[in-house]
Amino acid sequence: MIRYRLAEVADAGLIHAMLSEMAEAEGSRIGGGVAALQQHGFGAAPRFRVVLVEERGIALGFCLFLPEYSSWRGAMGVFVQDIYLSHAARGKGLGRGLLAAALAHAQDWQPQFMALMVKRSNVLAIGFYETLGFALRDASDPYILEGEGLTALMQP
Repeated sequence: MIRYRLAEVADAGLIHAMLSEMAEAEGSRIGGGVAALQQHGFGAAPRFRVVLVEERGIALGFCLFLPEYSSWRGAMGVFVQDIYLSHAARGKGLGRGLLAAALAHAQDWQPQFMALMVKRSNVLAIGFYETLGFALRDASDPYILEGEGLTALMQP
């Protein structure tokens, strides 16, 4: 039986392991550890939520999401930071189920939209999201500032 549930602090190690699998498949590594997940997702002021999908108590994947406010829309939304399914769990409708469960667990945010990013080279994921009705947000590309640049910006 497939079950979607909101993750708890005890699941941080499991979430970290799946994040590590996801990063490794892309030839990368994640920077934070279990303690960072516990602090930021399950601490005094949680910054994100995670839905797990399980079959007979075995985790098959997760969706990590957070609130997003769109000033142009004047509305709250859900931003999907990460969504992951084990290879064996793909093609069974569980990705759609994870997104629907994330929306269900974000109703207190009163979301009017859902947003995510996908690598341009990931044509399978793009096809999947387009079948659900996702479309390019606009013509802009995401930028990030971190490390020395971020530190420099914080200086007076």
